[in-house]
Amino acid sequence: MNQLEIDMLSVGEGEKSGDAIAYRFGDFSDKKNQYIVVIDGGSKTSGEQLVNMIKEHYGTTYVDLIISTHPDSDHTSGLRVVMEELSVGQLWMHLPWEHSERIRNLFHDGRITDESLKERLRKAYRYAYELEQLAIENEVEIIEPFAGTKFLDGIIEVLGPTEEYYESLLVDSAKSPETKSESMSESFLGRAFTSVKSAVLNWVEETFDVELLDETGETSAENNSSVISLFQFDNRKYLFTGDAGIPALQSAIEYAEDNYIDISKVDWKQVPHHGSHRNISPQIMDAIKTDVAYVSASEKAPKHPSFKVTNAYIRRGTRVYTTEGSSLIYRRNVPFREGYSDATPYPFKNKVQE
Repeated sequence: MNQLEIDMLSVGEGEKSGDAIAYRFGDFSDKKNQYIVVIDGGSKTSGEQLVNMIKEHYGTTYVDLIISTHPDSDHTSGLRVVMEELSVGQLWMHLPWEHSERIRNLFHDGRITDESLKERLRKAYRYAYELEQLAIENEVEIIEPFAGTKFLDGIIEVLGPTEEYYESLLVDSAKSPETKSESMSESFLGRAFTSVKSAVLNWVEETFDVELLDETGETSAENNSSVISLFQFDNRKYLFTGDAGIPALQSAIEYAEDNYIDISKVDWKQVPHHGSHRNISPQIMDAIKTDVAYVSASEKAPKHPSFKVTNAYIRRGTRVYTTEGSSLIYRRNVPFREGYSDATPYPFKNKVQE
């Protein structure tokens, strides 16, 4: 029997959201015929919850594949717990410091060497580096997940980023040294000003017939470096997006088209970056339609999810579900799990965050 469970844990108690996702597929009556995948681990607490859930509900202490979409702490911290507490087959994660030789000449400071740049990147991406070291200690195979990376003969395939796009994002990252085209101080001042200006939350009216979400959303280079992966099982498609933004998603769409992978319609989709309006656009939604959309958002995060985003999905006939204090499970050919009940789809909102 082809069975599937996707668990999206509730991450974040305050205003900051995070991602902690696990799914298993196969024949659950025989643990040898099921596969376990973990995508991001949220905080240390959610990492502990992931471990307990996998042991209790999945009935195993083995994870076939961990995917670290990008090195932000709200996605990576919990993965260290998973790596420490469970046996792991493969770890997919980017290793920024391994790209120093190819990107070094793009930086302004001619005194930077390959080794010094490696060390700076290891310190900048400390959580990711610690995860890599844990994997090495536990003899876990590490693979950098660029477009075309596959697991189980393509049941899981990475659609983005390409290695070339990733390296361009690495250079643009605020965690990297200044490039030849922009000083670090200018980069940080611009980001700081954006953060302060966006801290005030205003509300505007929106109707079902008028869409306020537009194509102008921008997110960080780190977010755009997120692993975008497609899981195809039992003639259905499931898309995981991490914190990817509009250009990253567009790049993944182009990769899929070039390789004859049809993602114009998927059955389940993770809404990127906790439902932020900076990471998705009407054109992307129209290019990748979905029946169901899941959002990982903290219960008290005022901007997550953006109602412009949830409304836009609802307009397109998508059922939207958000965590906001409760974990979600999507299941096929699996009975109700004890303690769970039917989730209520997110409603259309007449007032949205500006």
